Amino acid sequence: MNPSVPILIELHYFPSIQYFSKFFLHPSLVLEQHENYIKRSFRNRTHITSANGLLRLSIPLEKGKNQQQSIKAVRISYDENWQNKQWTAICSAYGNSPFFEYYVDDFKPLFEEKTEFLFDHNLKVLETLFFVLDIQPKLEFSTTYLKEMPKDRCDFRNKITPKTVTATTDTTYQNKPYQQVFAEKTGYLPNLSILDLIFCKGPETIPILENSIR
Repeated sequence: MNPSVPILIELHYFPSIQYFSKFFLHPSLVLEQHENYIKRSFRNRTHITSANGLLRLSIPLEKGKNQQQSIKAVRISYDENWQNKQWTAICSAYGNSPFFEYYVDDFKPLFEEKTEFLFDHNLKVLETLFFVLDIQPKLEFSTTYLKEMPKDRCDFRNKITPKTVTATTDTTYQNKPYQQVFAEKTGYLPNLSILDLIFCKGPETIPILENSIR
């Protein structure tokens, strides 16, 4: 991976620590907006901690052939109150974390607004995370879908998945352990959602991200 060129990657729902480390490695990040939706990916999933270990949160989608659908056309389903369930789970997991009270008001609106499309919702999540971390990375959007990347782009699409998140072959990333809420019970859980790092370490989040780069 060439850190001197922009990196192309898909949008994730509350991205992992590994995902966020790319903002500190590459000069800019290009979001793929011309792909098709892929099931069982972090496009509508995220991993946090709980008293019982790893907790997987997922956004339900409207029924249909999402796998064949443009990512920008995939709609979120609100048939069930998943927002309330997920926010309750996050509050239960991080309510006693050192920095939860500092950031709770920034994240809560994301679980109250009903955004129609998954891509737009994930973009709001990403922009909120930028605001909370007080960073302004250079962000671009793909202009067309390319199967193969030119030399001036680093293709990292579909490299961070639920299957690879704890066994990554990413040579530019290394887990940097930190104190987690339920570590005494569950042990250290690597590469969770960036939410975990923010609630546990607050202003130390960025130094940890920077130190996770090889």
